[in-house]
Amino acid sequence: MTETPSARGAEVGRRIGVGLMYGLWKPRVLGSWRVPATGPVIYAVNHAHNIDGPMVMGVAPRPTHFLIKKEAFVGPLGRFLTGIGQLKVDRHSTDRTAIARALGVLENGGVLGIFPEGTRGEGDFASLRAGLAYFAVRSGAPIVPVAVLGSTDRPGRLIKALPPLRSRVDVVFGDPFDAGDGSGRRTRKALDEATERIQKQLTAHLENARRLTGR
Repeated sequence: MTETPSARGAEVGRRIGVGLMYGLWKPRVLGSWRVPATGPVIYAVNHAHNIDGPMVMGVAPRPTHFLIKKEAFVGPLGRFLTGIGQLKVDRHSTDRTAIARALGVLENGGVLGIFPEGTRGEGDFASLRAGLAYFAVRSGAPIVPVAVLGSTDRPGRLIKALPPLRSRVDVVFGDPFDAGDGSGRRTRKALDEATERIQKQLTAHLENARRLTGR
């Protein structure tokens, strides 16, 4: 039996994230009221910078279990990530353990965080992997698009790999939507169609978030 990540751990992670993100930067959070208060939810987050995941964990209204590449789970950091309910995934194979754990989070009514682009890039949702569609269609959980803007504007003076301390980072939550067509089909064609629907929604949300924040 696959062990589901700790919901209590994710709440601890959220509290740590709140302290760190608001302590180091100035997050401006828009639309968090759109996140369903209960039940399974998938956050689809654009990914341009390493702090995007921790930023969402710290400002989101509910504790989040992110799917994170296994390369990050090394030594003390790996134990810490596991302790705060995060999910290790092998991006180069069909990681059945990670899939089962992620579905377990949603079955238990939790929040799953996914970077649908699969890896850090432009953060513009231009190329999506099929994983997000699979989890959404299989679980029936609504997707909430999340745009993180400002994390890559300019490097910090003290630590080049991080945004400047006390700079503003915008996090914009969009309206929840269903990825499936209502039929419950999980064929390759159904998942391809769901991925197309998701891409349109996420791209539209990002454009709206940029307009809203002026970024």
